[in-house]
Amino acid sequence: MPLPHVARPPYLNLRDLRRPRLSLSRAGQRRAVQTTMLLSVLALLPMTWTFAVADERLRTVDTVPRTEVAVVFGAGLRDGKPSSYLAHRLDTAAELYREGRVDVILVTGDNSEEHYDEPHAMSMYLTRHGIPHAAIISDFAGFDTWDSCVRAKKIFGVDRAVLISQGFHIRRAVALCESAGVQSYGIGVPGTHNATWYYSGVREIFAAGKAALDAAFEPEPRFLGPKEPRVVRAASNERRSADQ
Repeated sequence: MPLPHVARPPYLNLRDLRRPRLSLSRAGQRRAVQTTMLLSVLALLPMTWTFAVADERLRTVDTVPRTEVAVVFGAGLRDGKPSSYLAHRLDTAAELYREGRVDVILVTGDNSEEHYDEPHAMSMYLTRHGIPHAAIISDFAGFDTWDSCVRAKKIFGVDRAVLISQGFHIRRAVALCESAGVQSYGIGVPGTHNATWYYSGVREIFAAGKAALDAAFEPEPRFLGPKEPRVVRAASNERRSADQ
């Protein structure tokens, strides 16, 4: 029995195939370059803002004006103790206190979990290094830099402060505290230039964007709470003790 006739498929010539044309016209290429440049500029604007605000406010331990309050921002714990970056910040604050450049040290950090308490670890570190407990005030709801700055102003009544952090963070801290109404000077303390340092520097590009939004819209901190004028009282007590 003969097989049914099957139509033969047409012969396919591979030379007839053409690659899809992906090239842009010159005008399209120009627009793509311009768009990329515009996005890059927009991405860097917040960082430029932090530099512009903070540059004239940066000091060293020797040149910072005498100020009642030093604010130390949390920077992580290792086995319940301050990380090396945080220890450098606390050492600088202790030096300012011993030299009579500040009366009170406000330590602000994260205590959102039962077994993670940055302010307590910071306070214990300072007391072990000779700072009186009465001169240390703890802010347990400094969940980020904006929250710490707003709470320093609204909760603890801080109008003027020297801020202490690493160089990659200090400009953002000054810019945000200035926006929150705290006249600020910043000390960028040294740190080991390891992977954490470089990662933090890159992270600041993105964090500056959030900082600009915080400064523009002024959101309430995650937790505000009642006023605690302990900073003002502690500073007054320290001044009286120094005068006696």
